[in-house]
Amino acid sequence: MTQTSPLVLTVGIHIVDILGRPVPGIPDGQGIALLDEIRMTVAGTSAGTAIDMARLGLNITTIGVIGNDELGRWLELKMRTEGVDTVGLSVDPTKPTSATMLPIRPNGERPALHVKGANTSLSLDHIDWDLIEAADYVHVGGTCLLDKFDGEPTAEVLRRAQAGGAITSLDMLGMPDADFDRLFGPALPHLDWFLPNDDDARMVSGRDDLTEAVAWLGDQGVGGTVLTLGAEGASYTPKGGDEIRVPAYDIDVVDTTGCGDAFSAGFIAGLVEGRDVMGAMELGVASGSMVATGLGSDAGIVDRASVDIFMANTPKRA
Repeated sequence: MTQTSPLVLTVGIHIVDILGRPVPGIPDGQGIALLDEIRMTVAGTSAGTAIDMARLGLNITTIGVIGNDELGRWLELKMRTEGVDTVGLSVDPTKPTSATMLPIRPNGERPALHVKGANTSLSLDHIDWDLIEAADYVHVGGTCLLDKFDGEPTAEVLRRAQAGGAITSLDMLGMPDADFDRLFGPALPHLDWFLPNDDDARMVSGRDDLTEAVAWLGDQGVGGTVLTLGAEGASYTPKGGDEIRVPAYDIDVVDTTGCGDAFSAGFIAGLVEGRDVMGAMELGVASGSMVATGLGSDAGIVDRASVDIFMANTPKRA
């Protein structure tokens, strides 16, 4: 009998990123700036994470909404080419595919110009419940930019995923003025893993102290919160236990776009492989660090073996 690989689903935001570097400033008037590199990538806490998962060898299907346009067709083709099953992608002909322009500064910072587009159409009407109930892992990405899916609809997907035996996780795109009680409150009790960065954890919890923020999230029903900390790596504090830190790798940062998405992909891949939490964090930090070495959310990671080589040969920050 052939053993089927665990089914992993990503649900949520699908974006096309157009990135250029280095951009020290926008020229005045009709001026021109000459760049070293311009790329177009599939991005977002659902779509970008799905591509990284596919490269790490996971059996991955994605659910979301794109526009009936050139960007949408390119996004779907690119995802399929990377090994992602796009059976869950729907098309909204009334809205453009979500896209972002990212001028990458010489220091790696990345201001964004974003079109919300078809991501705002995603609703429970687009969810394939057979896929949700068959999945072993369900990862929701993009909360705060999914107008018809944030809040109660997200909670319903996570609840039914857990009822079917899936492990659930969520990553977000934080918006400082968002109504976090409405957007996140219903979903938190149905999360096995919450994977925010440190700033997002503070925003959701309303607490500046990260220890208090993680404790508050646990009180809301989150099974475990793993924080990404940028150049400091990642952190996890089990309930009633001591903090576990995994340091970042000592690399030359080119662009931090998609590092959090890659961490989520590596962390979930670690869980699929049967690693403990620290082992999954190690794979997540390595994946995020690799992405930071190039331009765009799909940089660095080639396949699972490339991550092992990176981990074996790259020193960590002191």
